[in-house]
Amino acid sequence: MKQGIHPEYRVMTIHCACGTSFQTRSTQGGAMVKLDICSNCHPFFTGKQKLIDTEGRVDKFRKKYKKA
Repeated sequence: MKQGIHPEYRVMTIHCACGTSFQTRSTQGGAMVKLDICSNCHPFFTGKQKLIDTEGRVDKFRKKYKKA
């Protein structure tokens, strides 16, 4: 490895909107990152799906395919 060309690898604190915080390492500058969603609150990892009904599209789909 060449000396002096690689970025510094430092500890960072990650804060999510759900209140979870954890530490990781990164080459990004700064000591803190704020996230809107993390693995503790993301529907893929939690198994909870949130449907956002824009202009009744979800209701139209459910009526069309008889899903309740």
